[in-house]
Amino acid sequence: MTGWTLGIIGGSGLYDIEGLEDRETLRPASPFGEPSGDLTTGRIGSTRLVFLPRHGVGHRIPPSDLNSRANIDVLKRAGCTDVLSLSAVGSLREALAPGTFVVVDQYIDRTVARASSFFGTGLAAHVSMADPVCPRLAALAAEAGRAAGAPVVEGGTYLAMEGPQFSSRAESHLYRSWGCDVIGMTNMPEAKLAREAELPYASVGMVTDYDCWRVGEAPVEVEHILATMAANTSRARILVRELALALPADRPASPIDTCLDFAIITAPEARDPALMARLDAVAGRALRG
Repeated sequence: MTGWTLGIIGGSGLYDIEGLEDRETLRPASPFGEPSGDLTTGRIGSTRLVFLPRHGVGHRIPPSDLNSRANIDVLKRAGCTDVLSLSAVGSLREALAPGTFVVVDQYIDRTVARASSFFGTGLAAHVSMADPVCPRLAALAAEAGRAAGAPVVEGGTYLAMEGPQFSSRAESHLYRSWGCDVIGMTNMPEAKLAREAELPYASVGMVTDYDCWRVGEAPVEVEHILATMAANTSRARILVRELALALPADRPASPIDTCLDFAIITAPEARDPALMARLDAVAGRALRG
């Protein structure tokens, strides 16, 4: 067993983590291009944290332009053992009012313009996404959310849309008919890439608004979202602190830590050396084995 190094990907409104001891800035290079920004590392209690602002400082990167491969790669290179995503979402359910924190457990991926795998020709791999989040980390995040004073709902299906535009009313009703609970633009392919990197991943969707499915209501506008986002961000910062303090000193192994053992199917003699070199952090453990 080893200690935890918790990667935090901060979404809209969350561009820094306060209260870190031994604070340091890292600028790791990735063979997959530029990540969203520098990494900030430090400790809260005995837990090491590595923070990455998903959209960059000042929210300069729109969802379709996020380099999620580079983001996950640099978190892995920084020694992260687990990753928590915090992101703004719209609600597709009456019961999930603005201000609710939804600890997601399923996804429907409707993104179309993003690189969704580290693997490719010369090194093929197929990881399971049947259960796309880590139940252990998700449960811990839910408890931390309650400690932060947020109304927390455990479990929910996140519809990942391409964006950057919000949904049409017809799309919003369609997603509700599919059983989706919240909608956002950033958790995919992020969750898929975290799984390929053998990083247990959990996501807290912070509801900022009802999507546009409610009859007689005005459509979603950014100005309506920002006020709720400010309150959510304050609670998200407390959630991160409570989670870090709640993690035990030793981190028991997770099955996700070794999920590539049976996922890589390209024969060793047929593997592309250049692609293997790019995957030194993401898949180095499995490839060396």
